Amino acid sequence: MTLETTVFDFKISKSYQEWAAVYDSDENKAMLKAGGITSLYRGLNKVDSSRAIVVFQAEEGVAMGMWNDPEAKGMIESSGHIYDQTTITQWIDG
Repeated sequence: MTLETTVFDFKISKSYQEWAAVYDSDENKAMLKAGGITSLYRGLNKVDSSRAIVVFQAEEGVAMGMWNDPEAKGMIESSGHIYDQTTITQWIDG
């Protein structure tokens, strides 16, 4: 089992507080837990308040599987996360 850390850097169309309310919701926490994804960090860009970041850790490929799931995409977009304005990087302990 290879653990992968996935960083999502993205634009938001709502305030950070509105976005975070959806991210911190019981529904999102349950979705992450069911997928075996650990949320390591979420934050607001210090210079650009229209950008946020989340860092997940899971077995290799799991976070991207969630990202590509149409049901998850609906929740992601409802939070104000601009789906097509996301830069994704993946990291492993090499």
